[in-house]
Amino acid sequence: MSLSVSRRLAAVTAFAVAGLFASAAPAALAAPSAVAAAPTPPDIPLANVKAHLSQLSTIAANNGGNRAHGRAGYKASIDYVKGKLDAAGFTTTLQTFTSSGATGYNLIADWPGGDPNSVLMAGSHLDSVTSGAGINDNGSGSAAVLETALAVSRAGLQPTKHLRFGWWGAEELGLIGSKYYVNNLPAAEKAKISGYLNFDMIGSPNPGYFVYDDDPTIEQTFKNYYTGLGIPTEIETEGDGRSDHAPFKSAGIPVGGLFSGADYTKTAAQAQKWGGTSGQAFDRCYHSSCDSLANINDTALDRNSDAVAYAIWTLGAATPVPPGQSFENTADVSIPDSPAAAVSSPITVSGVTGNAPATTKVDVNIVHTYRGDLVVDLIAPDGTVYNLHNRTGGSADNLVQTYTVNASSEVANGVWNLRVKDTAAQDVGYINSWKITF
Repeated sequence: MSLSVSRRLAAVTAFAVAGLFASAAPAALAAPSAVAAAPTPPDIPLANVKAHLSQLSTIAANNGGNRAHGRAGYKASIDYVKGKLDAAGFTTTLQTFTSSGATGYNLIADWPGGDPNSVLMAGSHLDSVTSGAGINDNGSGSAAVLETALAVSRAGLQPTKHLRFGWWGAEELGLIGSKYYVNNLPAAEKAKISGYLNFDMIGSPNPGYFVYDDDPTIEQTFKNYYTGLGIPTEIETEGDGRSDHAPFKSAGIPVGGLFSGADYTKTAAQAQKWGGTSGQAFDRCYHSSCDSLANINDTALDRNSDAVAYAIWTLGAATPVPPGQSFENTADVSIPDSPAAAVSSPITVSGVTGNAPATTKVDVNIVHTYRGDLVVDLIAPDGTVYNLHNRTGGSADNLVQTYTVNASSEVANGVWNLRVKDTAAQDVGYINSWKITF
């Protein structure tokens, strides 16, 4: 990306806002009432990102052609990334776990400073499959996250939030490394993570520009970046729940990320707006031996690497929002199978002065066998409907999510309802609890 584009994005950055509600539940990113200008995000040098990819390619070539879990190439990859971060002033931690009879490694890197109770984290999986070097999957995400971390060091960045970066092992075996990390975090530490950003395959040779449809503020941050470039995006569906954001999301941590496509086929409409070849996979070398240095689209890698930095700079510099009054209903409410009517769980709010804020937070905990069937609405005391969830999430179960609602036109006091309807047959569940914070 040219410097002129970076300056144009700086104007967009002024409108990309995020914040933190402090609560016992995992913190959510949200828009504060006043916007503080964030430092201008840097232009991440493509040459630097590709230099990391060249090192990963050489590591694979010197270690049996791959960087898979339990193989020498993976440990050498971890050592390479750790060496760069140690030299740049990060505090690094090598976490070990066992999977398939072999030792696996996660690498965690913390940048000194920032609010330790408000952690912004970015990560990617560093392992490949056994059939190849894994340069797009997922050298691309790992190299971009590494170079962004090094850019933090070069800039001497002093963000509001504490910055943490992670490189995960054994993702290709079922998200083993990231699950291990999340599952072994104490509840108090999980609650400090205000957001997790995931980058898995961001340099596909026939690329699309996909944004995760998860936390709304993180999602909008990436959309703002691409709006600044004049590039349309689409919601990511191919890898939903199949990469390392999934364990964080299951723990109730807000997540988001970018993706450039795997073995799904690019449509004619997508080729018209993004270029490339319709009728061909986004990455014809997905999980194959040809996932080499030749399997990278430089333009997509450059744009997405800059987007990683844009999100870290923008979200990391956001001003935390002080906690407001919270009201919770913990009574279980059964959700009948379709075509039954919707059910509601009420909360009576009292003692709050004036209207609800523009950053009203709604924490939802629904146990259900298929969240793709659910429509979830917040109903204000005057009957106004705010849709929170509309049959997204595919085949995943449960809905544990934090939503930010602009309810500033509503008087805060009164009876608020969480309304849930099951819109398709053969799945069951219940509202476990929900909370509204003003």
